[in-house]
Amino acid sequence: MPGDYRLTDHAREEAARRSIPLDVLDNVLRDPGQIVDAHSGRKAYQSQVEIDGKRYVVRAIVEETDSLTVITVYRTSRIKKYWSDES
Repeated sequence: MPGDYRLTDHAREEAARRSIPLDVLDNVLRDPGQIVDAHSGRKAYQSQVEIDGKRYVVRAIVEETDSLTVITVYRTSRIKKYWSDES
C-alpha cells in the first residue's frame, strides 16, 4: 500500500479535464486493483470503477521513489486492453 503521494499540476489538470473525481483517484492510489509496468520505468496503478453509471479502468501513471509522484491520470472504457488477467 503506497504511503503519501504527490499529484503533479499536470495530473490535477488531467483529472479535472477527464472528469475523474479526486476521491476516485485517491482510492486507486491507496488500494489499486492492479499495479502494472508502464513506459519509462513508471508504474500504472489502476482499478475498475464506475463513473456516471459506466465502468472504466482508471489508470494513474506514477513514478515510485520515496513517495509516489502521479504524472498523469486517465480513464478508459477499454477494460480488456488495460486490465491484466495475470495478476
